[in-house]
Amino acid sequence: MSHYQKKIIMILVTGATGNFGSKAIAHLLNKGVAANDIAALVRSGENHNSLAEQGVHIRMGDYADVDSMVKAFEGVDQLLLVSSSDRGAIENRTKHHINAIIAAKEANVKHIAYTSFVRKEGYENSAIADFQNSHIESEKFLKESGLNYTILQNSIYQEMILAFVGEKVAETGTILFPAQDGKASWVLREELAEAAVNILTTKGHENKTYHLTNNLSVGFEQIATYISQALNKEVNYSSPDIEEFNAILEKSGVPQMYIGMFGMWGTGVAEGMIDLEDNTLEILLGRKPTSVNQFIGKVYS
Repeated sequence: MSHYQKKIIMILVTGATGNFGSKAIAHLLNKGVAANDIAALVRSGENHNSLAEQGVHIRMGDYADVDSMVKAFEGVDQLLLVSSSDRGAIENRTKHHINAIIAAKEANVKHIAYTSFVRKEGYENSAIADFQNSHIESEKFLKESGLNYTILQNSIYQEMILAFVGEKVAETGTILFPAQDGKASWVLREELAEAAVNILTTKGHENKTYHLTNNLSVGFEQIATYISQALNKEVNYSSPDIEEFNAILEKSGVPQMYIGMFGMWGTGVAEGMIDLEDNTLEILLGRKPTSVNQFIGKVYS
């Protein structure tokens, strides 16, 4: 009998050394789930010492290798499938998710909670269409797999605001981002991970889709005001058109990959594609989610 068959492990978290997965494991432990009932999927070469030291089972596997995941998922009851962060083609991510679902079915996993992304009508013609399509295809495959599922349509992370406003915003007093007057429902990654854990450790969530957004959407004009208040210094927001924005970043030596990413998200916000207000996250957390103002206050105070 293999090592994996000796002990039934209830919950496995993929991407366990990443930002979302590591926070999810911390919340599982904080909720009193025994470390012996938690497994972490890690790739070969990733530093998993801190997880192992806490008593969490380490399972080696790779989204690109179905067989490795079938072995890693043995004995697992519930799987938190954290969406792939592959930096190659978007199609890579879709394939990674499908591979994980195929492996989970083969390993007789009973329930998958999948971290997807919020979407609005009209996404097909938006700047984030390809990104959305990856999640849509993954959700469709999961729903058709026959496995019990919970789809977590997470909104954009508040932490992304820091990348979009730039690390020198306190010095320059300027936010340069092509989001126009669009708003987004920014949420704290920590709280999305907490909500995912609350779903995994309570009943009644099978075959449901949750829209996990904040109660209030916020645009960059308001973000500039919040940062001004936190720094006690005036910060202004400027929204150039996308061509001018790209040219400014190129001249500053920003790598093309990041220029493309910033432009995609800026345009997506301008189009209103991430402007969704919903109280489901508040219900799952049992409290109001951290607001953008609170988040910025902590970062820039």
